Amino acid sequence: MALLEVEDLTVSFAGSGRRVTVLDGVSFTLDAGEIVGLVGESGCGKSITAMSVMRLLPSPPSRVDRGGVRFAGTDLLSLPERRMRAMRGNRIGMIFQEPMTSLNPTFTVGWQIDEALRLHTGLNAEQRRARCLELMGLVGVGAAERRLGQYPHELSGGLRQRVMIAMALACGPEMIIADEPTTALDVTIQAQILDLLVTLRRDLGTAILMITHDLGVVAEYCDRVVVMYAGKVVEKAPVESLFARPRHPYTTGLLASMPRLDSGRGPLASIPGMVPSPGSRPPGCPFADRCPNVLPRCAPEMPPLETGPDGHAFACWNPMP
Repeated sequence: MALLEVEDLTVSFAGSGRRVTVLDGVSFTLDAGEIVGLVGESGCGKSITAMSVMRLLPSPPSRVDRGGVRFAGTDLLSLPERRMRAMRGNRIGMIFQEPMTSLNPTFTVGWQIDEALRLHTGLNAEQRRARCLELMGLVGVGAAERRLGQYPHELSGGLRQRVMIAMALACGPEMIIADEPTTALDVTIQAQILDLLVTLRRDLGTAILMITHDLGVVAEYCDRVVVMYAGKVVEKAPVESLFARPRHPYTTGLLASMPRLDSGRGPLASIPGMVPSPGSRPPGCPFADRCPNVLPRCAPEMPPLETGPDGHAFACWNPMP
């Protein structure tokens, strides 16, 4: 049984006298102990999906128009807010995109890690302190006693991200949502953070939903991948299957735009055009006006997401061979 089930999730926002759909029929699953990559260009709906799962979008203006989100059999969308707060940070952790804006600058990092323990556990102050030190060691932060007394601005970007991971792990969650966890970090620190997440999955059995635009990260660290475009899932498959034989032209374009050591000094491949804004998406395939394989039926008619016997699903009327 899947730990997380997102089924036909459709979310809209109110604006300019009308509602604009930002997620349209998003469906995927995440099994216990699995790492699933959620990928696509900026603006495709990855972070909105994560915030919808965590119920962190302001409502209004946001609204779930249809669909469901189930975690370990519990319907998250129908939970009273009090019970949803008990889920967040306890059974579901989240690593936000930018730790400098996610951490509170007026409190020490020790106070902020301790907050989840105060809210969700019955540990006393001494036990919580010991747990904070344990977490700092778990995420590879040296001189933990001193670091706990520091403020976010006193730490490097890599250390702040490790603190965010420690906060997400504080109560031993079954699942972590990592929203671009290596944004703005140099490549050495990026590799350290990603290796840390994989180690935590191995040692603690934590499932991870990895939101990223970096297909190199997906190839290295994920078990399955879900490709999003303009608020829709256009392809999903086991990582090996997707990289060996991408079927949707958008996925092919993303893979072609990855830098390669054997590509010489020529310009990188790119996908022409721009992602359509939520308010101006066509009724059919949203990738139609950028697609090299476009057919007359693509613009008026959205193809269904069909799954083959190998678990590889794609939504395209004229897929790649």
